[in-house]
Amino acid sequence: MSFIKGYDPDTLRETVDTRECMDRLDEIGEQRSLPALLERVWLLKVLDRLEDSLVLAEEAVRVARMAGTRKDLLRARILHASVQQFRGAYAAAEHELTTCAEEAEGQEWPGIAAFAYQHRGKVHYDRGDFEQARADFTRALFLRQEHGVPDDQLESTLLAIDAADRRRFLPAAAG
Repeated sequence: MSFIKGYDPDTLRETVDTRECMDRLDEIGEQRSLPALLERVWLLKVLDRLEDSLVLAEEAVRVARMAGTRKDLLRARILHASVQQFRGAYAAAEHELTTCAEEAEGQEWPGIAAFAYQHRGKVHYDRGDFEQARADFTRALFLRQEHGVPDDQLESTLLAIDAADRRRFLPAAAG
């Protein structure tokens, strides 16, 4: 079941049904498996409970480092960076996402690399660097296409490219 109902065209944040997310959070409870931790981090993030989300994201990274695969660790680090982004810690998020993207590409894991570039693009977008955001979104799109994801899964990336384009040209139109 996907909790994402769409994406805000201006902020690029996920739109969710708050009640469904809260119900799912209650359902997961205090489970400590890595998948449960990652899901709880994401749910807390989209519910704007960023301090709780950050604490759990740090725990998820530790669990992945001790008991997960390298792919698990990258996914946990990317999610941790996305929480940092939501909190406004853009430099830390960008650094983390850059190292994750580079490692994933070095390992030839295009799906994970695309995930990292998509989130790094959102960091640039939030900072107002729409050129760099578009470059990262375009890289994510290329990797996702290379990875062969279905067209419906490309939607968020295409939306992000469109939003970056609109924002890039907004000052020129206004001035």
